[in-house]
Amino acid sequence: MSRFLLLGSRAQDIAADGEYAAFLRFAGLRPEQLDRVRMEQGSFLPVVLDDYDGVIVGGSPYDASTPQDAKSPDQRRVEAEMSALLDEIVERDFPFLGACYGVGTLGVHQGAVIDRTYAEPISAVTITLTEAGRRDPLLASLPDSFDAFVGHKEACRVLPPDAVLLASSPTCPVQMFRVRENLYATQFHPELDLAGIVTRIGVYRDYGYFQPREHDEVVAGVRGADVWAPARILEAFVRRYGRD
Repeated sequence: MSRFLLLGSRAQDIAADGEYAAFLRFAGLRPEQLDRVRMEQGSFLPVVLDDYDGVIVGGSPYDASTPQDAKSPDQRRVEAEMSALLDEIVERDFPFLGACYGVGTLGVHQGAVIDRTYAEPISAVTITLTEAGRRDPLLASLPDSFDAFVGHKEACRVLPPDAVLLASSPTCPVQMFRVRENLYATQFHPELDLAGIVTRIGVYRDYGYFQPREHDEVVAGVRGADVWAPARILEAFVRRYGRD
């Protein structure tokens, strides 16, 4: 039986539970096939990678580019433990898919420059695959261009030295990259549909992604989006690395 690990760091139950449900649904997994660890609740190491077919990292309110002295103790702990886990994941080229926060975690670990140059407001943007992206097995079933939901205060400005750029957008040049053969990070959210992003808009209305008074406007801005393709990445990840 296939078995994957989801590492999350959303403190609000509605956001954390919704994220888990979305990964189950769009990856085509049953609850017994996707273990969940909420990293913000306490130390999550050790992780026995041999128990899993792959590791998935969800989004996060944590920003890697925030100065160290401005980060909470929990964020500093999560980042240190993620870095230690990534030491083994990268060394083994162990299947890894990081959604949004994955760019910050895998990117920083591998030498990327993460800053606020290419932040994007909560919205749907057009993602375009690079030539390498069109050849990548995780993206084989996707069109060359598709819409995806984004919303982030920071992004990758300079790729890790050995990373392969797989996808871009007009407002954020690095939307997806691969390290080695099996390590992936997306800036956009492959797990989000309209209902999911509307829930998160409500949960994070006071987190600086937009002015709280703009809540209804932000929701209205995503309602007309035709976002269907990104979830195929999750299906492809499970299909490629799972045992079923």
